[in-house]
Amino acid sequence: MQQVALLDLLNTFSKAWNAHDVEQLMVCMHPDCCFETIAGDQVYGTRIQGTDAVRQVFAQTFETFPDAQWRDAKHWISADGESGISETTFTATTAEGGRIEANMVDVFQFKDGKILLKNAFRKNRPVQTAA
Repeated sequence: MQQVALLDLLNTFSKAWNAHDVEQLMVCMHPDCCFETIAGDQVYGTRIQGTDAVRQVFAQTFETFPDAQWRDAKHWISADGESGISETTFTATTAEGGRIEANMVDVFQFKDGKILLKNAFRKNRPVQTAA
């Protein structure tokens, strides 16, 4: 049953990303949440810790990419219910009009039925120029 509830959580989380609903995203996150970004100068990217900081970075994503979408979501939960994976294709337009389309994976750790850690990985594909 725990796996079903966690799959529902990831489906809700995925829908919230596509709806650009920061508050619904945060409902899915544990109070001690951490987000490890796709880029940064550390081996893990950049680590964003705590609900206020994570909320701010999630909101900045929608400001940077107003048309961002995470398409064709597939989710998996580990047998022990401690971790999960989401696979999507990220699409967005840059401020300069370039197009991003790249496959990505989020690796999750759960605590108390919420997302404790969202660790993001995305293919390093060059931005496509507008034709």
